[in-house]
Order: sequence, then C-alpha cells, then structure tokens
Amino acid sequence: MLSKAISTLKAWFPAPAVHAHCDGPCGVYDPSAARINAEAVLSMTKKIMDLEIPATSDKAAWITYENTLSRYVAIKEEQAQKAKEEILILWTDYFKPVHLDKYPDLHDTFWKAAKLCSACKVEVSLQHAQELMEAVQKIHNMFWATKDRDVSWYTAS
Repeated sequence: MLSKAISTLKAWFPAPAVHAHCDGPCGVYDPSAARINAEAVLSMTKKIMDLEIPATSDKAAWITYENTLSRYVAIKEEQAQKAKEEILILWTDYFKPVHLDKYPDLHDTFWKAAKLCSACKVEVSLQHAQELMEAVQKIHNMFWATKDRDVSWYTAS
C-alpha cells in the first residue's frame, strides 16, 4: 500500500531531469588551490637552497639548521601532495572527453603535472618546482577557457 502511494506521488510530482558535466555542482572546481600549493613548494625549495650550513663546531647552530631544514622539507612535501590532489581532482572530476577536442594534450598535461608534484616531494629541485608552477598555470588557463572566462594568472610572490 505504501509503495502504491509513493508511486502515485512520483507520477504526480516527477523529479526533473538534471544534467552536469562534472561530479559536483558547477562552481566547486577551481585551480587556485593547486596554484597556492605549488607556490608553497617553490617557496620552500628556494628557502631550503638558501639555508646557510653552519660551522661543524657550532652545535646550537646545527640544531637550528636541522630543525629549520626539516620544517621546510615537511612543508614542501605536504604542499606538493596537496597540489597533486588538487590537480588529480580537476583532471578526473572536472575535465571530460569533450574537452579533449580543444585540448588534445590534456591528459599529458595533467599526467606531467602530477609527476612534477611527485618529483618535488622527493627532491630539492628549483627547476622542477618552477616547472610545476608552469604546469599549474597551463592547467589554470585550460580550466578557465572551458568556462569562457578570462581569469588572470597571478602569484603571491
């Protein structure tokens, strides 16, 4: 009896059909988080490379150096992982086959960006950190072009 009543209500008040090209409602995707994370990777890489190695006899300076270095490395690796997660979300959830027509290198772009995140986690490479920023900028441009919007690329530094 209850199922008949529910069927009747569904017939009287049908749910409207909805269509979306992405997994979440439009407006929840944005490459800015990946940019912020990639910028932190670049910043920490520069800071690591700029650290002055103390004299071998200065124990207090070594403790400070190792503490600072470990903090910079931890932040760099954490932010590289977060950038990778943001990139993968855009790649797998936002971009769809229809976008391949306009961006035939879409998969290669995202795959290389994710690989750069991994490289930035396991090494201290200014070149790879800068390449990550360039890859995220390319993703930024592709993303906003799919929405027919011209959103300027900017960095905090």
